Amino acid sequence: MHRLIPIRPALLALMFAVPALAQAQQAKPLAILDGTPITEEDLKTASDDIGANLPQMTDDQKKKYLIDYLIDLKLLARAAEKQKLGEGPEFARKLVYLKDRSLMEGLMTKVGEEGVSPEKLKAFYEDAVKGLKPDPEVRARHILIAEEADAKAAYARVKGGEDFAKVAAELSKDPGSGKEGGDLGYFTKDRMVAEFADAAFKMKAGEISEPVKSQFGWHIIKVEDVR
Repeated sequence: MHRLIPIRPALLALMFAVPALAQAQQAKPLAILDGTPITEEDLKTASDDIGANLPQMTDDQKKKYLIDYLIDLKLLARAAEKQKLGEGPEFARKLVYLKDRSLMEGLMTKVGEEGVSPEKLKAFYEDAVKGLKPDPEVRARHILIAEEADAKAAYARVKGGEDFAKVAAELSKDPGSGKEGGDLGYFTKDRMVAEFADAAFKMKAGEISEPVKSQFGWHIIKVEDVR
């Protein structure tokens, strides 16, 4: 008959501490930027994004490159935020696009890992779109201006007959669409901030709105087409 040997409290504490210690070591950040850690998970995300475009290098060189890349990415992103480049409908639209693309890529990866056949994927897609109703779309241009008085002056110019795209290229503070003459392309109502969308979807092709206030500033909207 085997005799049970009691476990000393210190040994018991060590047994529970070892997994916690291993977990803590695993979660140790690779770098810290102003209190923000850069972790192995961040490194994997960056590698998935740009790893295929990196030149031939050792694992250690690749790791150092990706850490430096993430540090530069965060520093430049902060600089861009100070310049308010993360504001405006163009940036909001890009965020929606990037989210949609990331979700799509996640689904395709899952499908690949599970070995789903093209026929099953097609059936899944057809089931997902079944019953969807087509959403109305508007194609519009806009001029984004910070101050109401300046927006009213720009509105007077385009209502007076000046070319909308030319005035937008001259005055618009939207870094994305301004250089394109304010062209936002086609969009559904849910892709824009509420004030902008409400105004644009009440208009007919060819109409120009009076200045519309949103969190980004004052918009003068010209609807080019409705479909």
